[in-house]
Amino acid sequence: MKPAQHPTALRTQQYLADAGVTAQVVEFEQPTRSSAEAAAAIGCSVAEIAKSVVFRGKESGQAVVVVASGDNRVSETKVAALVGEKIGRADADFVREATGYAIGGVAPIGHARPVRLLLDTDLQRFTRLWAAAGTPFSVFPLSPAQLQALTVAEWSDVRQ
Repeated sequence: MKPAQHPTALRTQQYLADAGVTAQVVEFEQPTRSSAEAAAAIGCSVAEIAKSVVFRGKESGQAVVVVASGDNRVSETKVAALVGEKIGRADADFVREATGYAIGGVAPIGHARPVRLLLDTDLQRFTRLWAAAGTPFSVFPLSPAQLQALTVAEWSDVRQ
Protein backbone atom coordinates (compact mmCIF):
# COMPACT_ATOMS: atom_id res chain seq x y z
CA MET A 1 0.00 0.00 0.00
CA LYS A 2 1.36 3.42 -0.94
CA PRO A 3 -0.05 6.96 -1.23
CA ALA A 4 -2.03 7.58 -4.42
CA GLN A 5 -0.13 8.75 -7.50
CA HIS A 6 -2.53 8.08 -10.39
CA PRO A 7 -4.23 11.30 -11.58
CA THR A 8 -7.73 9.82 -11.15
CA ALA A 9 -6.98 8.64 -7.61
CA LEU A 10 -5.52 12.06 -6.82
CA ARG A 11 -8.73 13.65 -8.13
CA THR A 12 -10.69 11.45 -5.71
CA GLN A 13 -8.30 12.53 -2.93
CA GLN A 14 -9.11 16.15 -3.79
CA TYR A 15 -12.89 15.48 -3.67
CA LEU A 16 -12.42 14.03 -0.19
CA ALA A 17 -10.30 16.98 0.95
CA ASP A 18 -12.79 19.49 -0.46
CA ALA A 19 -15.53 17.72 1.54
CA GLY A 20 -13.47 17.87 4.72
CA VAL A 21 -12.78 14.12 4.81
CA THR A 22 -9.19 13.41 5.87
CA ALA A 23 -9.09 9.85 4.48
CA GLN A 24 -5.95 8.92 2.57
CA VAL A 25 -6.36 7.38 -0.89
CA VAL A 26 -3.91 4.50 -1.26
CA GLU A 27 -2.77 2.41 -4.22
CA PHE A 28 -1.72 -1.21 -4.51
CA GLU A 29 0.69 -2.99 -6.81
CA GLN A 30 -1.96 -5.61 -7.64
CA PRO A 31 -5.46 -4.87 -8.99
CA THR A 32 -8.34 -4.53 -6.54
CA ARG A 33 -11.12 -4.77 -9.15
CA SER A 34 -13.26 -7.24 -7.21
CA SER A 35 -14.35 -7.10 -3.60
CA ALA A 36 -12.32 -10.23 -2.88
CA GLU A 37 -9.14 -8.75 -4.43
CA ALA A 38 -9.61 -5.50 -2.51
CA ALA A 39 -10.25 -7.27 0.81
CA ALA A 40 -7.16 -9.46 0.36
CA ALA A 41 -4.97 -6.44 -0.42
CA ILE A 42 -6.33 -4.37 2.48
CA GLY A 43 -6.60 -7.17 5.03
CA CYS A 44 -10.28 -6.69 5.81
CA SER A 45 -13.41 -8.76 5.24
CA VAL A 46 -15.10 -8.77 1.84
CA ALA A 47 -18.21 -7.33 3.51
CA GLU A 48 -16.28 -4.14 4.45
CA ILE A 49 -15.69 -3.32 0.79
CA ALA A 50 -18.14 -0.68 -0.44
CA LYS A 51 -18.42 -1.89 -4.03
CA SER A 52 -20.06 0.20 -6.72
CA VAL A 53 -22.43 -1.65 -9.06
CA VAL A 54 -23.61 0.41 -12.03
CA PHE A 55 -26.93 -0.08 -13.81
CA ARG A 56 -28.61 1.85 -16.61
CA GLY A 57 -32.19 3.09 -16.39
CA LYS A 58 -34.08 1.56 -19.34
CA GLU A 59 -36.32 4.60 -19.87
CA SER A 60 -34.18 7.48 -18.60
CA GLY A 61 -30.78 6.18 -19.68
CA GLN A 62 -29.43 7.52 -16.38
CA ALA A 63 -26.73 5.67 -14.49
CA VAL A 64 -27.84 4.10 -11.23
CA VAL A 65 -24.90 3.47 -8.89
CA VAL A 66 -25.51 1.09 -6.00
CA VAL A 67 -22.84 1.16 -3.31
CA ALA A 68 -23.19 -2.27 -1.74
CA SER A 69 -21.46 -4.38 0.84
CA GLY A 70 -18.87 -6.56 -0.89
CA ASP A 71 -20.48 -9.76 0.33
CA ASN A 72 -23.94 -8.89 -1.03
CA ARG A 73 -25.44 -9.55 -4.42
CA VAL A 74 -27.58 -6.62 -5.56
CA SER A 75 -31.23 -7.30 -6.36
CA GLU A 76 -32.08 -5.67 -9.69
CA THR A 77 -35.78 -6.01 -8.81
CA LYS A 78 -35.35 -4.04 -5.58
CA VAL A 79 -33.21 -1.39 -7.25
CA ALA A 80 -35.73 -0.98 -10.10
CA ALA A 81 -38.53 -0.50 -7.56
CA LEU A 82 -36.49 2.08 -5.65
CA VAL A 83 -35.63 4.14 -8.75
CA GLY A 84 -39.05 3.76 -10.36
CA GLU A 85 -37.97 2.23 -13.66
CA LYS A 86 -36.62 -0.97 -15.14
CA ILE A 87 -32.85 -1.23 -15.11
CA GLY A 88 -30.21 -3.19 -16.95
CA ARG A 89 -26.55 -3.88 -16.43
CA ALA A 90 -24.29 -1.17 -17.77
CA ASP A 91 -21.48 -2.01 -20.18
CA ALA A 92 -17.92 -0.74 -19.74
CA ASP A 93 -18.32 2.19 -22.14
CA PHE A 94 -21.49 3.40 -20.40
CA VAL A 95 -19.87 3.08 -16.97
CA ARG A 96 -16.87 5.16 -18.03
CA GLU A 97 -19.02 7.77 -19.80
CA ALA A 98 -21.48 8.16 -16.91
CA THR A 99 -19.11 7.92 -13.95
CA GLY A 100 -15.74 8.90 -15.38
CA TYR A 101 -14.28 5.67 -14.00
CA ALA A 102 -13.47 2.22 -15.38
CA ILE A 103 -15.31 -0.85 -14.12
CA GLY A 104 -13.46 -2.13 -11.08
CA GLY A 105 -12.55 1.35 -9.91
CA VAL A 106 -15.85 3.25 -9.71
CA ALA A 107 -15.71 5.59 -6.72
CA PRO A 108 -18.92 6.52 -4.90
CA ILE A 109 -18.12 10.22 -5.50
CA GLY A 110 -16.93 12.54 -8.27
CA HIS A 111 -18.98 11.14 -11.14
CA ALA A 112 -18.70 12.64 -14.63
CA ARG A 113 -22.48 13.06 -14.93
CA PRO A 114 -25.31 13.14 -12.40
CA VAL A 115 -26.15 9.60 -11.29
CA ARG A 116 -28.82 8.09 -9.09
CA LEU A 117 -27.08 6.69 -6.00
CA LEU A 118 -28.32 4.07 -3.54
CA LEU A 119 -26.50 2.86 -0.43
CA ASP A 120 -26.81 -0.69 0.88
CA THR A 121 -28.14 -0.61 4.46
CA ASP A 122 -25.85 -3.54 5.30
CA LEU A 123 -22.84 -1.20 5.09
CA GLN A 124 -24.02 0.43 8.32
CA ARG A 125 -22.90 -2.61 10.34
CA PHE A 126 -19.24 -1.54 10.09
CA THR A 127 -17.24 1.32 11.58
CA ARG A 128 -14.90 1.48 8.59
CA LEU A 129 -15.50 0.75 4.91
CA TRP A 130 -13.17 0.72 1.93
CA ALA A 131 -14.31 2.21 -1.39
CA ALA A 132 -12.70 2.38 -4.83
CA ALA A 133 -10.92 5.66 -5.48
CA GLY A 134 -11.32 5.83 -9.25
CA THR A 135 -8.88 3.17 -10.47
CA PRO A 136 -8.73 -0.63 -10.16
CA PHE A 137 -5.65 -0.16 -7.93
CA SER A 138 -6.83 2.55 -5.49
CA VAL A 139 -9.10 2.66 -2.43
CA PHE A 140 -9.88 4.88 0.54
CA PRO A 141 -11.33 4.26 4.00
CA LEU A 142 -14.41 5.99 5.34
CA SER A 143 -17.22 5.46 7.80
CA PRO A 144 -20.81 4.75 6.77
CA ALA A 145 -21.76 8.23 8.04
CA GLN A 146 -19.06 9.80 5.84
CA LEU A 147 -20.26 7.76 2.85
CA GLN A 148 -23.80 9.02 3.30
CA ALA A 149 -22.67 12.62 3.84
CA LEU A 150 -20.46 12.55 0.73
CA THR A 151 -23.06 10.98 -1.54
CA VAL A 152 -26.22 12.51 -0.04
CA ALA A 153 -27.85 9.16 -0.84
CA GLU A 154 -30.44 7.15 1.06
CA TRP A 155 -29.82 3.85 2.81
CA SER A 156 -31.84 1.17 1.02
CA ASP A 157 -32.45 -2.57 1.12
CA VAL A 158 -30.80 -3.63 -2.13
CA ARG A 159 -29.57 -7.10 -1.15
CA GLN A 160 -30.72 -10.09 -3.16
